[in-house]
Amino acid sequence: MTDTPPIDPAAQLASPSYRLAALDQDFLLGESMRGVRFLLEFAKADEALRAWGVRSTIVVFGSARVREDGPGRQPRWYAEARRFGRLASERGGAIHATDGVRDNVIATGGGPGVMEAANRGAWEAGAPSVGFNITLPHEQRPNPYATPDLSFRFHYFAMRKMHLAMRANALVVFPGGFGTFDELFEILTLRQTDKAPRIPIVLFDEAYWRSVVHFDNLIEHGMINAADLELFRFAETAETVWSSLLACGLKPGESIELEPEQAPPTEAAP
Repeated sequence: MTDTPPIDPAAQLASPSYRLAALDQDFLLGESMRGVRFLLEFAKADEALRAWGVRSTIVVFGSARVREDGPGRQPRWYAEARRFGRLASERGGAIHATDGVRDNVIATGGGPGVMEAANRGAWEAGAPSVGFNITLPHEQRPNPYATPDLSFRFHYFAMRKMHLAMRANALVVFPGGFGTFDELFEILTLRQTDKAPRIPIVLFDEAYWRSVVHFDNLIEHGMINAADLELFRFAETAETVWSSLLACGLKPGESIELEPEQAPPTEAAP
């Protein structure tokens, strides 16, 4: 008979199975926990936005490749996105919280280019703004103008797009490429199918958009109805973007009210 334990206690303590589940990174990053990671990405950003009282946003999409001193029309796109971020923040209600809530807070994908310009305009107005960044193979850092407490990093595009969509009072889309197209057409699809509130959508620089997307051809081939082109408008300056948003129902200092037949914002997700 021996008093030596059959199992070395040190081996038990060192085993991955003994780690607290909430502190076990190997477990949390495993295949079976993907759903939990989705939930965590939703909950973390949602909690921070609620803490800041961000009830609604004006989402600005556009290329990360646009530069303030870039070629062609890029400087104008950057300048107008910056102007829009400022005037929307000044006039929309984002600067000062009312009864603990802020409406029409500028929200972008958090990166450079058009996103930087819109966040920069909000910063110049003295308003908070949101940056929903994404982890990419080539590291993307947040631009320096999004509010630190409202700068987020996502792994899942789907969850990032859900956060962009679910509080949006309006969508303003500057010229961009695949990523901008992805985000624009997702919102247009949600609007077309009434899976999202009837928010105003404005595309900046009509010549650009008509040159890269032949909207009328979609009607000609029977892919969309003519009425679907009424889901959005075009504008050429920051001021006319704002005027278009107001004409389409945006109310400064208020969030979009859902009509009974519409899905709640939390369903406006991939």
